[in-house]
Amino acid sequence: MKIGIIGSGHIGDTAARLFVQAGHEVALSNSRGPESLKARVQELGSLARAATVEDAAAFGELVLIAVPLKAYNTLPRAQMSGKIIIDAMNYYSQRDGQLDFSGHTSSEFIARYLRGSRLVKAFNTMWFKTLGEDAKPGAPLEERLVLFLAGDDAEAKQTVARLIEQIGFAPVDTGSLAVGGKHQQPGAAVYNRPMRPTQAREVLATL
Repeated sequence: MKIGIIGSGHIGDTAARLFVQAGHEVALSNSRGPESLKARVQELGSLARAATVEDAAAFGELVLIAVPLKAYNTLPRAQMSGKIIIDAMNYYSQRDGQLDFSGHTSSEFIARYLRGSRLVKAFNTMWFKTLGEDAKPGAPLEERLVLFLAGDDAEAKQTVARLIEQIGFAPVDTGSLAVGGKHQQPGAAVYNRPMRPTQAREVLATL
């Protein structure tokens, strides 16, 4: 699969490596431009390329966005229309300022901004070092750590769940963007708490 990544910080960079290791083609981008990523894509190998944000979005059959939430209005909506979008962003008011979600989750807010795309909330609940160090592609699902996902498009969630499995984690569905998006936000019960599927399902059952 061709995957565009917007944001080359801790999560975007770590995800790029995991995707390449799983055999996917990756176009990595950031706000500083492709020149700033030359060394990194050389390290990642022939399946990776540096791109502008717009080109990464156009390249990907699936696009992962991992930028500060305050930069949401810089996302190239035209190039992302109709595509599966992984929203790995979190809202931190001390960094992002005051954003009015009108009572919705941040992912519902982003889904409205990227109207026409198929948004799945994922890759936002795990610390980047855990993501980078604890993947177990060959292990049974019940022995892997969980990556949570939420969304309103069942087929899009299935695609993201398969990707999560391919890179060595266990996907656990938290529900819709309204419900699951709330469960996955910073400070929630499953946020930044490494757990395996059985424990994850037990925690979600209490929410």
